Amino acid sequence: MSNGSTFPPPRRRRGTVLLVLAAVALVAVGGWLFWRQAGGHGGPTARGGSPAPGRTAGGGTGAGGGPDRSTDHGGTHRPGGKGDPHGSLKGRTVVIDPGHNPHNSRHTGQIARLVNIGTARKECDTTGTATNDGYPEASFTLDVARRVRTLLEDQGAKVVLTQDGDRSYGPCVDERAAIGNKAHADAAVSIHADGSAAGNRGFHVILPARVSAGPADTAAITGPSRQLGERLADRFRAVTGSARSNYIGDGTGLDVRGDLGGLNLSTVPKVFIECGNMRDAKDAAQLTDGGWRQKAARGITEGITDFLTR
Repeated sequence: MSNGSTFPPPRRRRGTVLLVLAAVALVAVGGWLFWRQAGGHGGPTARGGSPAPGRTAGGGTGAGGGPDRSTDHGGTHRPGGKGDPHGSLKGRTVVIDPGHNPHNSRHTGQIARLVNIGTARKECDTTGTATNDGYPEASFTLDVARRVRTLLEDQGAKVVLTQDGDRSYGPCVDERAAIGNKAHADAAVSIHADGSAAGNRGFHVILPARVSAGPADTAAITGPSRQLGERLADRFRAVTGSARSNYIGDGTGLDVRGDLGGLNLSTVPKVFIECGNMRDAKDAAQLTDGGWRQKAARGITEGITDFLTR
């Protein structure tokens, strides 16, 4: 019997209340999700702010939940965080000199020819060293040089290789210097690996001594070459994790020499880098590893970039 009220019976009122509460809950959850996506506290990156603790802007996490600082992503790490690496070397010329030549051993007479390096007359070139398992220094230097070229070109540099496996031997050491001079290179780096006794480990960078004799005059390049060498040693150490030489340079990883034609005859800033000792088993394990050689190329590239952009 009707009592004149317009309210629904008790059971119907309970159902209506539940529907209203469910709708409110859905709206609240939706709003919270929108706020989180927009960058509210607890999201990966606050809008206009820094990444949340333990995360990078890309969402990666490092060991132990810390930031992922890895730079091994197929490109070149930005030295010192300065500028965009792409195009940062536009207008710059870099000469990369892969030490020796894989074909030198077939042309021993030609590479034994003596050339004038200012302070003396020395062989045109040599065969280089090798690991105890027979991996040649010349193969190592050419592989790393090609990797460096790719990384430098990615930054806009013009890169000249003194040889790209396309010569029957050499070039001779005087021609290697001449290639850099003719290119008016902003920097030149000769890539090598040492052949010292087992137990001698680590890398070192060779700087030109002050030389003035015959066709050699390094007065104008010793200062900038040292700067290039120091940058190169710092970045090579940081990227590869290799130690500075324990047998040359008194722990500095730097050595000054006046008996190398490639340095004596250079008129542009130039250094040599001995990336490790091929006759030491631990160093050889790195030098023969393609992943490590990519790191070596990145370290060399970053050292050059640091020198040219500071």
